[in-house]
Amino acid sequence: MAEGPTHVVERLLQQRVTLELKDSRTLTGKLLGVDEHMNLVLEDAEERTTEVSRHLGRVVLRGSNVVTLNGPQGAGGKPS
Repeated sequence: MAEGPTHVVERLLQQRVTLELKDSRTLTGKLLGVDEHMNLVLEDAEERTTEVSRHLGRVVLRGSNVVTLNGPQGAGGKPS
């Protein structure tokens, strides 16, 4: 039986990941947690847009805002 998307993302816990959001922002940080709704917690998060880059610290992201999730080796997933 195939693994669900939550189990795939759980394999990336404690690793540095890059997320692309619906509004074209990119966030990079250490993945601390994920729940059954694919909400994510990142530590040492950095936000990048076309205009600016800024350090955010710890953030909680609603899973439905995430378009792609890339792990350290570029393994992608679509959590929403």
